Amino acid sequence: MNQKTDNKSLTPALIALMSIATGLAVASNYYAQPLLDTIASAFGLTVSQAGFIVTAAQLGYAAGLMFIVPLGDMFERRALIVLMTLLSAAGLLITALSSTILWVIIGTALTGLFSVVAQILVPLAATLAEPQKRGKVVGTIMSGLLLGILLARTVAGLLASLGGWRTVYWVASIFMVVMAFILWRALPRYKQQSGLNYPQLLISIISLFTRNATLRTRALLGALSFANFSMLWTSMAFLLAGAPYYYSEAAIGLFGLVGAAGALAANGAGRMVDKGKSSRTTTLGLLLLFASWLPVAFGEYSLWALLVGIVVLDLAVQGVHVTNQTMIYRMMPEARSRLTAGYMTSYFIGGALGSLVSALAYQYAQWIGVSVAGGVLSLLALIIWLMTKKSIERAIVEHN
Repeated sequence: MNQKTDNKSLTPALIALMSIATGLAVASNYYAQPLLDTIASAFGLTVSQAGFIVTAAQLGYAAGLMFIVPLGDMFERRALIVLMTLLSAAGLLITALSSTILWVIIGTALTGLFSVVAQILVPLAATLAEPQKRGKVVGTIMSGLLLGILLARTVAGLLASLGGWRTVYWVASIFMVVMAFILWRALPRYKQQSGLNYPQLLISIISLFTRNATLRTRALLGALSFANFSMLWTSMAFLLAGAPYYYSEAAIGLFGLVGAAGALAANGAGRMVDKGKSSRTTTLGLLLLFASWLPVAFGEYSLWALLVGIVVLDLAVQGVHVTNQTMIYRMMPEARSRLTAGYMTSYFIGGALGSLVSALAYQYAQWIGVSVAGGVLSLLALIIWLMTKKSIERAIVEHN
């Protein structure tokens, strides 16, 4: 396939910029979560009605993964990234100006739809990176993404306490516009000539799954690992708001900083993959994921046990995720946006199911129920990996 690109190199400064842009984009989907009670009061809603704001963000993001991310294999990526960043900013602005809950939901859905620009930045970085440094680059960019997820709640809580819930969206929209301008100036132009029209592009995602066992396995491991992440963070607010902690919303939001420490520590996973240790990294990550639920379970009685569990779990999830993406990007350079769409859709479905399981487990069995369910899911991921490990390793050898 033909490629058209500028001569700009992937410098450390550009990698850092793409990491920040990825974090800002994905954070847009999570600002509302700590603000639901405030927004509900502002519009006279029940908390469950306000919860549809989060659902709108999730549905918008899911649609973007399936129908917009594949366009990275069709259009010039710098222009596409800048346009999507501006449209995401427009969604945030609509939310900030909303006079009714309907406009809040519309703005949130639009923001979610176009915040998948993060998933176009990641394959672009993988494409521009030197092969021997691709894992490290993907790890750095994905650290930015996970930091955006974890820190969005903290930032939203702080800004809302300073100027109300709308302040969060005003500030976020301004930052996204500024980021769009910087990306236009800094990113190289790059176009992948796939030779496919749009319907063929979407159909080819299914074809990639049916033909490639490595993609199927990595997507399943990604879904299960992100399900673990969602299970922890969905029910943690219930644990921390009740006995014996009774923490405020602002204090609960600060736990995102603990998770961020784990996410940053996982950056070394990409370096291990670059050294040909992807299988070892995956095995270690899944073992740590399973082991993390033991201290998490004791988090009901010990804050230190909970903090250790959070760090280890986020470290494991990020390590497995970076390894997964690095490995699938090696398979078909001309289809990296479609590979991202397929993999991240699976990842997103896993996260949504994890949230559902977590809420049900907490409702019927409190924190120990969440911990047991998480342990079972992480054990399932480890068993699947050990059963498919040898065939995946053979496929890698044949591909190389």
